Amino acid sequence: MWAIAAAYFIGSIPTALIIGKLFFGVDIRDHGSNNPGATNSLRVMGKKAALFVLVIDAGKGALAASLPAFLFVSVDPLYLGFAAVIGHCFPIFAGFRGGKAIATTAGMLLIANLPLFFVAYLSFVLVIFLTKYVFFGSISVGLSLLVYSFIIPETGPSLLFGLFTIFLFYLHRSNIRNLILGIEPKINDKNIKKDRIPPSGSLPFS
Repeated sequence: MWAIAAAYFIGSIPTALIIGKLFFGVDIRDHGSNNPGATNSLRVMGKKAALFVLVIDAGKGALAASLPAFLFVSVDPLYLGFAAVIGHCFPIFAGFRGGKAIATTAGMLLIANLPLFFVAYLSFVLVIFLTKYVFFGSISVGLSLLVYSFIIPETGPSLLFGLFTIFLFYLHRSNIRNLILGIEPKINDKNIKKDRIPPSGSLPFS
């Protein structure tokens, strides 16, 4: 149980929020899509900041999934990874207002199950390429994990991936609403560049 708690706290480190406040003087949750993740970091703070957020957020999932090896506990890395994902989405260090799971899930799968990583993120890239909507790609991560678990049951518990898929739909409910209203931007929408803000100091994210 303490390993799961440790994984949750690792996931709760609010990377994009920290970068936004330290280097740009803003709460990223008040800009762009209001999501403190790598995609909105790209939209609001630029490529360098987004890459940093992506690497650290993925690292949180990877570290959480690696805890059994470090701490010599017999817990499935998938469960610890998903605990970090929950921490990322509902971080105790940021008022439980977090991101939407995708980077942290990627890091977790890299350690816990490499074939699942390739299945999920091939789907992620392909769906975004076809639809131009990032949130469709994000939801496809859960759906692809669920389908793959039915095809190859030893991959992991289908119930877990099913719950994760429902969780992704919940996290992206605002995107679904925006799509219905016709205001959800595509990844190639030039108007999102208007959300870019300059750094507040002479720091590496310029």
